[in-house]
Amino acid sequence: MKLIAMKLCSFGFITLTLLIMSCSSKQEVDLVVTNAKIYTVDSAFTIHTSMAMANGKIVALGTETEIVSQFKSVNTLNLKGASVYPGFIDPHCHFLNYGLSLVNAQLAGAKSWAETVQILVNHHSTFPNAWVLGRGWNQNEWDIKEFPTCKELDEAFPHTPVLITRIDGHAALANTFALQLAGVTASTSVSGGEIKVENGKPTGLLIDNAIDLVRKHIPDYTRVEKENALNRAQQNCFAVGLTSVGDAGLELAEVQLIDSMQQSGALAMKVNAMLNPSKENFAHFVDRGIYSTPRLTVRTIKLFADGALGSRGALLLEPYSDDPKNRGLQLETEERLTEVCQRAYDSGYQVATHCIGDAAVRLMLNVYAKFLKPQNDLRWRIEHAQTVHPHDLNRFGQLAVVPSIQTTHATSDMYWAVNRLGKRIETAYIYKQLLEQNGWLPNGSDFPIEHINPIYGFYAGVARKNLHGQPEEGFQMENALTREQALRAMTIWAARVAFEEEHKGSLEVGKCADFVVLDTDIITAHESLLPKARVLKTFIDGKMVYSKN
Repeated sequence: MKLIAMKLCSFGFITLTLLIMSCSSKQEVDLVVTNAKIYTVDSAFTIHTSMAMANGKIVALGTETEIVSQFKSVNTLNLKGASVYPGFIDPHCHFLNYGLSLVNAQLAGAKSWAETVQILVNHHSTFPNAWVLGRGWNQNEWDIKEFPTCKELDEAFPHTPVLITRIDGHAALANTFALQLAGVTASTSVSGGEIKVENGKPTGLLIDNAIDLVRKHIPDYTRVEKENALNRAQQNCFAVGLTSVGDAGLELAEVQLIDSMQQSGALAMKVNAMLNPSKENFAHFVDRGIYSTPRLTVRTIKLFADGALGSRGALLLEPYSDDPKNRGLQLETEERLTEVCQRAYDSGYQVATHCIGDAAVRLMLNVYAKFLKPQNDLRWRIEHAQTVHPHDLNRFGQLAVVPSIQTTHATSDMYWAVNRLGKRIETAYIYKQLLEQNGWLPNGSDFPIEHINPIYGFYAGVARKNLHGQPEEGFQMENALTREQALRAMTIWAARVAFEEEHKGSLEVGKCADFVVLDTDIITAHESLLPKARVLKTFIDGKMVYSKN
């Protein structure tokens, strides 16, 4: 019996020793995620159940048994079957301006001009300021679908300057006090814009470049105000699963502020900065070549070819169906556009040009063709590409031009865009056809023009419906994206358009541990549940930046 007991003790000692050796041989990592449905969005669209992360990177993916047997961590996250996706990327938005706008009057959703003015009065009463500023009004959603005049603004604010921007950012309304402060009269001329005049007097409505005549008189935000704006913006973005953004149209000081905050750890959001074509940006960035850090990429110049469809500033080949004397506005000369493209090409920079109308798309394809050879990998972009003439569609593929789209534009515009375009609506918002040109495209939101939530863009892309589930049959469903395509468009393809696909956009070994946890599997859930999906947690470089609980 003593011999048996000694053997059992010996066996127990050996087992314990092996167990200790097994544990000690495991690799120590910073975080292990288990019991999840992890959509890697790699080339094979692989799904795993567990992953390990260290030093901000993904170390391994596999089954829970595989990961737990190889790795150990003091931080283990059991997701109880929840779905995990690469961190969402918005490749075209206005991140800083969104943050700044949050302290101004929010006019989106107002159902009339009278309600819009009342929102301004209430906001100014609560938050008095030297200027009354607001954004988001949309006459297409009012009971009377006409552009307003400044009459009611003058009555409400006779001695305070007012400038309120339309939802698309390409039209604004100023009161008479603001116009007088800026020296704007009925005879003021502006290139690439329009001052609406009735009975020999400005109505207050300013289109595209005319807005700057008043906007330049608004006192600039202080550095502290901009820092606070960036922090507000990133917190709201984290809450909807965004870990990277492409901020379209920044000045030198703004990029330097973002860089400084990222370097100090105050700003965790990753940013692809698209530069305005200013002298300062050329001298500091473009002429010196590409600039990048782990969280900031600077290699893109942002241009404007035309305005917006809602304000009839989009440049069309034929007149507007509801305004036969108007073809929209060309915001820059072809010579200027070509000059900027040449400087970008010489410095290895990408060009991204806002093009809403079919004439604007054709103009920029013609300009790009002066520089781009077939099968190039320069990834020059047409932003929005909302209306494309059939003769120009194949040129995207021939020149390898990337159509950078926003699927929620289709579901926001669909009820009134047909009035602007008539039969041309059939060649508008053609996202599937655009995707087929190069086999990929990025999808963003253009926030604050649209809602910041990328899941709404996913839903709009696959269902072609608004958040009310309308139209029931979907809008022009022949151009819907598949769910896999829609997910790639806001992850790996959104990273690719910024030349960042080697280190983010998918959950693969060696890439950044940027990921989001949802309460809904957006790849398999019923279509009606997609816009209701909510973010449970958001991680950047393996660190949690948002948790619902």
